[in-house]
Amino acid sequence: MTLYPKLILDALATVRYPGNGKNIVEAEMVADNLRIDGMNVSFSLVFDKPTDPFMKSVVKSAEAAIHAYVSPEVAVTITTESRQAARPEPGKMLPQVKNVIAVSSGKGGVGKSTVAANLAVALAKLGYRVGLLDADIFGPSVPKMFQVEDARPYAETVDGRDLIVPVEKYGVRLLSIGFFVNPDQATLWRGGMASNALKQLVGDAKWGALDYFILDTPPGTSDIHLTLLQTLAITGAVIVSTPQEVALADARKGINMYMNEKVNVPILGLVENMAWFTPAELPQNRYYLFGKEGTKRLAEELQVPLLGQIPIVQSICEHGDTGTPVALDADTVTGRAFIELARSVVEQTERRNAGQAPTEIVRTHK
Repeated sequence: MTLYPKLILDALATVRYPGNGKNIVEAEMVADNLRIDGMNVSFSLVFDKPTDPFMKSVVKSAEAAIHAYVSPEVAVTITTESRQAARPEPGKMLPQVKNVIAVSSGKGGVGKSTVAANLAVALAKLGYRVGLLDADIFGPSVPKMFQVEDARPYAETVDGRDLIVPVEKYGVRLLSIGFFVNPDQATLWRGGMASNALKQLVGDAKWGALDYFILDTPPGTSDIHLTLLQTLAITGAVIVSTPQEVALADARKGINMYMNEKVNVPILGLVENMAWFTPAELPQNRYYLFGKEGTKRLAEELQVPLLGQIPIVQSICEHGDTGTPVALDADTVTGRAFIELARSVVEQTERRNAGQAPTEIVRTHK
């Protein structure tokens, strides 16, 4: 039997690509490197992305089609190519980012996202180049906190890759899964789907050169935290807690996750949020609604810095709801508190970088 190109291409034309319903010849997925040597056939299939979910099944179908329509005796060798360059490997996704800071809390409701958003704004006000990634895949709040809920990031081709361009507000580059899902519907994803979405927001985005890349992580310890630790070399963690004992108990678990010998991410310090309540009409008064200086005592016990104490002021909530973070106004009590927090984070980050080796990503062993 003599093989010739049209025979092979006619067989491949029976294979459809599930993504668009076209056959792979019509979709121009068969590269022009078809080689025939006796009963040996080799060629490449071209996909848009190196992570195409149909890649393996299409390759199998192409091989089966040649065996079915030409001859089962044909030895088929198929390689794959992609039109888009591959995503950089974990640990090398953000080559222009100097410091990656994870803002974490042991439990929800302690104001972690508020602290992350205002820390990012305060750092930008101090003149640093800042990015903020809303890594809370199931409860994204950054779009509302920055009043960019209607923003729809677009893609830009850079070096053969389609990269998401972050939204910019108040001098901070922002990305959140909230930009890509219906804000009125719950995000019902399994862990693997959420982790893949997070990797895209990190590795398939045009973050550019940043001094600080702030991660607003979900509360607790979860798949998302592990994905971040396996994807990014995190410079240090900032732990947020209220002075309340139940919050401090959970904060210890978050701290333990980062200090685990397999993770080994330095704790830059603790932030005591809702440290006290000061009514507007009595600005000198402090009411300790959740206990007094519990986070400060925990910081002393663990021998890590207390980076700041943020009071409860009604304006924090109001500014968060209207998308104007309080850190924008350095003339207010809370605005000053967040500027001082940002200065403390910079100081501890510089101290950490001067005295410790760069963090390694967490590697899994199969």
